[in-house]
Order: sequence, then structure tokens, then C-alpha cells
Amino acid sequence: MLLNIKNLSVQFGAFPAVEGLDLQLQAGELLGIVGESGSGKSLSMLALMGLVDAPGRVQADCLEFQGQDLLRLSPKQRRQLIGKDMAMVFQDALSSLNPSYTVGFQIKEVLQLHLGLRGAAATQRALELLELVEIPDARNRLKAYPHQLSGGMNQRVMIAMAIACNPKLLIADEPTTALDVTIQAQIMDLLLRLQREQDMGLIMITHDLAVVAEMAQAGANSVAVMYAGQVVESGPLPALFEAPRHPYTEALLAAIPEHNRGAARLHALPGIVPGALDRPRGCLLAPRCAYTQARCANELPALTKGVRCFYPITKQEQAHA
Repeated sequence: MLLNIKNLSVQFGAFPAVEGLDLQLQAGELLGIVGESGSGKSLSMLALMGLVDAPGRVQADCLEFQGQDLLRLSPKQRRQLIGKDMAMVFQDALSSLNPSYTVGFQIKEVLQLHLGLRGAAATQRALELLELVEIPDARNRLKAYPHQLSGGMNQRVMIAMAIACNPKLLIADEPTTALDVTIQAQIMDLLLRLQREQDMGLIMITHDLAVVAEMAQAGANSVAVMYAGQVVESGPLPALFEAPRHPYTEALLAAIPEHNRGAARLHALPGIVPGALDRPRGCLLAPRCAYTQARCANELPALTKGVRCFYPITKQEQAHA
């Protein structure tokens, strides 16, 4: 198994920002993590990468990558692993790249740190990487600074840096958020092509269900739906989206514009994700859920058979919806 996460939690004081997260990924598999802002999608993967600083506290029953216990690695061992075998593409490329150095210098820095490449060998490999991510006039782009490139080009540079050492696992954190629609499609196609060609495990973090639908067409294995720091439903694609069992998954799908053709307004889920001071005693979705019953307000459901709900939606209810 490439990645095995059991009961991962990230706490800030008494606030559980991520709670009881379980995820498994085999080599070469594609996993989507979906949920609205504040659901803990990015934070859970930052915890995996060792990028949660104090006062955040990361705990897990199991946090393994290729059989290695990540919680027991020394800082030196983790630095050797992160960026080489496990890499991450962040959503804001311009703030992730150093504005004081050319993109070529920054790619070569990764190659020197993890592969020991220097001089002409590093330059040649950096050039190959820019061509691999389909940057035109790659040789001249090596000399460019981030501010001289478009948002889409900078995102391609970030992808080039992430795949420089042929990682076994690539985590893409909303990599298309700040880009034009046509550029978003290009970046998605690029990531999915690289995942297939290099047989990487790929975790795609997104709030956009259209992205997940595209992943399903590309052969994504499964998706995990997160809400308020918890996985509320997980399962294979496209089956999970064709027959959602959790009310939150159903609400996300109902809000897609294509599902609201002819309606006066888009379907919306009322309320907001609970924070540190308004966390419900029972089910975290209960104050916003159309199916809530008395038990939901007082008891916290466990994730059972891929759904965290006392009253999962049945096929009969879906048929009458």
C-alpha cells in the first residue's frame, strides 16, 4: 500500500480541525477529496506532509507512506522524503514560488537537493521538465521570473517542480482555483496525463464537483467527501455520485448548475460550516440537514460502510427526490 492513514486528527487548542480521518491509496491510484471551504481537506494533507506548525497538533493511529511511519521520522529523514517521493502542488503558485529567483533556478534547486544534479545536467533536466508540462519556448522560460509568467504558466512550473524527482505520490491542492476556465481544463488534463504516464498516486483536493466528475471520466478510483473536519462519505466513482447516501453529498450535487436548469434559483444548503465556538453536540451537519431527527442532535455518528449518518439516504428516497 502506498498510503495508509488511520484516525488522523489535527487540533488547534480544543478545536478539532481534522477529526478521525481514514484514507488508503494504492500505487498508481487516483483519489479525490471534496468539500467546501473549511472542511479540512487541505489541512489533512498538510499534516501528512509535515507542514502543520505549532500550535497545531497532529496525531494518528497510523500515518504510513510506503510502509514508513511518518510520525517517527526525524526532521532530516522527512526532508529527504518530502519533495522527492511525496510532493504537493499548492493552489496559489505565485505565492509559492520565490519572486527573487528565476523559475529555472528554483527547479534546479530541487534537482540538486534531492538528486544531486548540478551544472549542465541540472539545466538539461529542468528544460525537459518544462517541456513535459507543455510550457512553450521552454529554454527562454528557464530565465524568467515568476512575475513575468501568467498564472497558468506559474502553475505549470509548480507541477514541474513537484514531479522533478518522479514522486510516488502527488497531492494537488485545488491547483486550478485562480485560473481561467480554459486554463483550468488544461491544467487538469496535464495532471491526469502525468498521473497515467508516470503511474503516480494522485490525490486531488477540490471544492469543485465538476473536477471530480472529470476525474471519474479519467478513471479515478474513489472520492472522499469531507465536512467540518470529518469524512462523511467515501466510495468508488462514479457510483458515489450516482447514488449519494449522505445528505451533505446529496446537497453538494444538487447545487451543481447543470442540475438546476429551469429553476429560478440554484439549490443551496442553508447555514455555514461550524467553527470552534458553534460545533454541534451531535452530528455536525444536523443544523443544516433536511433529514435530521432527534437522535442526530445528541449523538455523533461513526463512519460505517462508507457513510457517516444514522439515516443514510436510500435508493427509494433518491427516486422520489
